[in-house]
Amino acid sequence: MASTVSFSPAVGANVQHSRRRASLLRPVSRARPVAARASADRDGAAAAVQARSGRTIEECEADAVAGKFPAPPPFSRPPAPSGTPEIRPLDMPKRPRRNRRSPVLRAAFQETSIAPANLVLPLFIHEGEEDTPIGAMPGCFRLGWRHGLLDEVYKSRDVGVNSFVLFPKVPDGLKTQTGDEAYNDNGLVPRTIRLLKDKYPDIVIYTDVALDPYSSDGHDGIVREDGVIMNDETVHQLCKQAVSQARAGADVVSPSDMMDGRVGAIRAALDAEGFHDVSIMSYTAKYASSFYGPFREALDSNPRFGDKKTYQMNPANCREALIETAADEAEGADILLVKPGLPYLDIIRLLRDNSALPIAAYQVSGEYSMIKAGGVLKMVDEEKVMMESLLCLRRAGADVILTYFARQAANVLAGGAARPSKQL
Repeated sequence: MASTVSFSPAVGANVQHSRRRASLLRPVSRARPVAARASADRDGAAAAVQARSGRTIEECEADAVAGKFPAPPPFSRPPAPSGTPEIRPLDMPKRPRRNRRSPVLRAAFQETSIAPANLVLPLFIHEGEEDTPIGAMPGCFRLGWRHGLLDEVYKSRDVGVNSFVLFPKVPDGLKTQTGDEAYNDNGLVPRTIRLLKDKYPDIVIYTDVALDPYSSDGHDGIVREDGVIMNDETVHQLCKQAVSQARAGADVVSPSDMMDGRVGAIRAALDAEGFHDVSIMSYTAKYASSFYGPFREALDSNPRFGDKKTYQMNPANCREALIETAADEAEGADILLVKPGLPYLDIIRLLRDNSALPIAAYQVSGEYSMIKAGGVLKMVDEEKVMMESLLCLRRAGADVILTYFARQAANVLAGGAARPSKQL
């Protein structure tokens, strides 16, 4: 064993001391001091440096202190493809592509971002226990208010979506010309609000304030015998509806009816009942659009006759949105909404540039269904188009987006793959 131990006694040490030191030694092959290993590692690294450059680290540092630096390598540019014309570079002091040349630079200079907090998920609810698929809106369901709804909210909160807006499918037997079921304190929407607030008290619940789900005529207001939509009488009903929703626990009531003066009247009604903290998100610029078709199938709320052009805005008009904006601001709106979303990016920007209030955009059912259909037919990449469309709404100026893609998009933002809002 002595032959395996490497040891040389110090010069001048006595024999007894040497024997005592030798008795403490162990074979090198079984244990090596940490300091010796670290020293060996440093020596190996220094040797590697010296092997590459022929000079030690100490020599390189000394030259750097003295201002002696090695010559830079010769500049070379990767060759262009064969046949590329040889030209004189353009005289351009500004080249915007410089800020787009790498993923890190593009991320650093990105002007618009989107997060789950910007998303509000619309939920269709009904009295039944089962979840019913909506044919025109793949992945969307009429949710049973006791079970399916709670499951959908749970899954949405899991990926960061904490804001929801409720739309009821009301049984035909409860629909009347005056829409009285809209302010039934034990109706479908108030019951659902109370259930959600009991289960998830921290979520934000938006509601829809309009008569069309409750009207036997399918219009957002009371219809006179000659077909005229009555404004002031409808507003009276809407005020009772908003108060009923606030009493149930709604955080934000959202008049979508487009009656004149309804924001001020609802604000006064809420304040009179002590609901000073309940916000109003006004559908400020809601257009008489053809993009609403799938939504009306979901709620079975198509007008029994005519259209909604006497109260919803003309898609050809832009300046009119400023009139609605000024009126809603003066009447006490807290949030201004534009509907639809993508076809009306200019209106979103118009409101953003002319109001300090938060701006909401509704990516409506027609927009959702077109993207879904394009994905199924392999015409577009559904996930990429979904995310781009939402980013465009944010870029135009929307602070929050009502979208049926909310949970799918939030899942993508969390690093997962997009999944339908409701799993089959």
